[in-house]
Amino acid sequence: MEFFDKVGKIAIGSRLRMLTEKITEDAAHIYNLYEVDLQPKWFPVFYVLSQGEEKTITAIAKEIRHSHPSVSKIISEMTKKGLIIEKKDKADGRRSIVKLSKKGAEINEKIQHQFTDLESAIDQISEQTNHNLWKAIEEWEFILEQKSLLTRVKEHRKKRESENVQIVDYKPEYQTAFRALNEEWISTYFKMEEADYKALDNPESYILNKGGSILVALIGNEPLGVCALVKMDDPDYDYELAKMAVSPKAQGKNIGFLLAQAVISKAKTMGAAKIYLESNTLLKPAINLYHKLGFEKVAGRATPYERCNIQMELVIA
Repeated sequence: MEFFDKVGKIAIGSRLRMLTEKITEDAAHIYNLYEVDLQPKWFPVFYVLSQGEEKTITAIAKEIRHSHPSVSKIISEMTKKGLIIEKKDKADGRRSIVKLSKKGAEINEKIQHQFTDLESAIDQISEQTNHNLWKAIEEWEFILEQKSLLTRVKEHRKKRESENVQIVDYKPEYQTAFRALNEEWISTYFKMEEADYKALDNPESYILNKGGSILVALIGNEPLGVCALVKMDDPDYDYELAKMAVSPKAQGKNIGFLLAQAVISKAKTMGAAKIYLESNTLLKPAINLYHKLGFEKVAGRATPYERCNIQMELVIA
C-alpha cells in the first residue's frame, strides 16, 4: 500500500476499484466453494427475485439502482443459464416479467448456508477494524447523492481559479478588449446593433462621462471579462448592468459572477437603489447568474435592442 500512502486521497477511485476487484474475485471462489452456479454481478438481480415476486426489468433496475440495459443483459445471461423464466406482461405486451426458474429456486435454497458463513466472516473482519466500513459507505452514498464528487471538484476548481482573477476599473488601454469581448459574444448568438456600436466605440462619452462605470477582469494582466454600469435617466432605476462579456477561453472560471458582484458593489457605493438589465432567455447561464444574484423579471420598458426578450431588476437592500 506504499503507493496509496504516497498518493493519498486523489487515488480514491483506484483504491476502491482494487478493493472491489479483490472482493469480487473472492466472491467468485466462494460461489464455487458452495457449488452455487452464480456470477457475482448477478447477485443483486438474483436476490430481488429470490424474494418470490415476479418483477419487470424496470422494477428490478430501480430497486437495485442499476441501469435498465445493465439489468437486461444480466437477465439475458441468467436466462441462458436456466435460472430465470421470462415472459411477456399480459397487461402490457411491451414489458417482460421475470421470475426464478425451478433451477434458480433450488440455488436459492442451497445458497442460504453460504449467506450464513459469509455474514459471519464479514462480522469477523468488522471486529478487527477500527471503522465500520458499511456505515461509512452509507454515509458516502448519502453525501454524494446530495452533491456528486464531480460537482464538488468543479466548485473547488472554480474557487481556486477565481483567486487568480483581478477586478479593476476601466482604463483607455482596455477599450480594444472591451469592444472585442462584447462583439465576440454578441456575434456568436445575435448581431451587432446600433446601440452596441455607440457604447463599444465610445465607452468614455457613452458610459463613463455620464456617471457610469466599467470594470475589467484580468488574469495575469490579460483582460478576459468586462461589465459596465450605465447611468440611467429614469425615475425607477439608477443604473443598468450592461455589456457583460467573458472570453470563451475563460469560461468556467467564475469571471461573470465576480464581475457582476463587483458591479453591484460599486453601484451600492454610488448610492444606487435599483439596477436594471436586459438580456435574452437563449443565454441560460447568464439568466441563471442573474437569478442567483437576486435579479427578478420585470416587463414593460422600451428597449433599443432587437435581441432583448427579458428585462430584470435588482432592488439593493
